[in-house]
Parts: sequence; structure tokens; C-alpha cells
Amino acid sequence: MKNTIFKGAAVALITPMHADGSINFEKLNELVDFQINNNTDAIVVCGTTGEASTLTEEEHVDAIKAVINHTAGRVPVIAGTGSNDTAFAVELSQEAASLGADGLLCVTPYYNKTSQAGLIAHFTKIADASDCPVILYNVPSRTGTAFQSETYAVLADHKNIVGIKEANANLSMMAKTIALCGDKVDVYSGNDDEVIPCLSLGGSGVISVLSNVLPQQVHDMCFNYFNGDTESARLIQLKYIDLINALFSDVNPIPVKEAMNIMGFDVGECRLPLVPMSEGAREKLKAEMLKAKII
Repeated sequence: MKNTIFKGAAVALITPMHADGSINFEKLNELVDFQINNNTDAIVVCGTTGEASTLTEEEHVDAIKAVINHTAGRVPVIAGTGSNDTAFAVELSQEAASLGADGLLCVTPYYNKTSQAGLIAHFTKIADASDCPVILYNVPSRTGTAFQSETYAVLADHKNIVGIKEANANLSMMAKTIALCGDKVDVYSGNDDEVIPCLSLGGSGVISVLSNVLPQQVHDMCFNYFNGDTESARLIQLKYIDLINALFSDVNPIPVKEAMNIMGFDVGECRLPLVPMSEGAREKLKAEMLKAKII
């Protein structure tokens, strides 16, 4: 078994913005502290929820550096460094590794896409570029590219590929992947509504949007399960299912940023082309937040 970057709940951290659209680094530090004080198990910076696709290269590196420096080793920091350009993904991964990232989260190539052979070549190139552990990220609804379980099994033999974030809503495939890969990689749910099913198949946790607003509860769901209290873990999953659905009622991270603004964090809006929720959708989100007692 390779070294595990984290077990439990990692937050897919939002990137807070000023009114002019620039990154609010002071607020970013505040969010890191909020997460750590509420027992998050790891922090993912510059992932999908962090609006990586609209950050400049300089902003991307600056955000990774800021989170690593402020976290100061309190929990692992995983940097989103994926790209549809292999050479750029390698460059960004090397930069994050040099800054002290504990791991890299690398999404499948999007738009130009690729074949399964291309996925093997792409991720092998990234994994060869540094000694930083790599988590493969499968989210075909966004990228138009999907891993096959057999491809995971090939990549799992690489010494630096240690994890999979699975966000394809296909539990049958997840089961096949875990069966094929065994203990060569940690598998994490990429969907907040599938945490318990993932854990029941032998998964190691979740990379969570929900953790932005409920880090303690998502941590507890995972560790209650790990500690044998599966009933309590199951009830946490079910308790927040309506809130989870509300957080995905519009394109992520629009709803979760709105939720954090409702909570008083003042994290700003998303960058275009993402636009604010409609008033009706916002009220439905707020109603679920009230029901969940987070406001």
C-alpha cells in the first residue's frame, strides 16, 4: 500500500473574491482556519470548486502558495494542477510540488479529450514529473472524458499515483475499480450524495463541496463509518441529502458560494461565465440551510 495523503473528508475549497473579481487572500486564510478548526481532514485548493478554470497561471500558483503557507502543515494540502495541455499540467504540478503541496489533484483532459491510451500517457507524464503524490480526477459530466476501470488499474501501478476522485455517479464502476486496483490507490467519492456508498465499497473518504459549509459533519460521517458506527454515518448522509441537492441546483460553485455568503463569510461572486443564482433558487437554498441549522 502506498502512502495515503488523507483519509476522511477533504474540502474542495472555494476561492473567495473581492468585488472587483480579484482573489481575496485575507478571506482565503479565514476559510482555511474555519476548515481546520472544524476538523476537515485535508484542503483541496484550485479545484473545480475553486474556479481553477478562470484563474490565471499567476493566480493559480499564488492561491496554492497562500493555502500551503497558512495551513502550515496542520492538514494536508492538495493542489489542483490538471489541464487539457499535458505540458502545462506538468509545469503546474512541478510548481505546486516545489511549493510544498502534499498532493496533486489532476482532472482528465477536457475539450480536446483523449483516448484511454492517451489518459495513460498524460497521467504518466504528470506522475513522472515530480515525487508529489497524484490523485486522478474523473468528472466526465464536465470534461467529456471518462476513465475506464481497466485504465485506472494500469495507472495504479505508478508509484506516484496514489488516489482516485470518482465523480461519475456510477457505483458499479467504482466497485469494479476498487476490485481491480486493490490497495494500490485510495478511492474518494467526488459526489457528496455518495459518500456512504463509496465507503461501503472500501473507499477512503470524500473530496467534498458540502464541507465548505459543514466540515465537522462531513468529517464525522466518514470517521463514524471508519470507527464502526455505520448507522450514525448513514443518518448524517441522509440528514443533509436535501442540502446537498440544493448545493448542486445550479452549476458548482455558484450555490456553495451563495451559501457561504448567506452564512456571512462574504466570499464574493463567481467569475464569468458563472452568474448568480436566481432569487427563487437562492430562497430554496436558504430554506435548506435553515432546515440544516447552519443559519
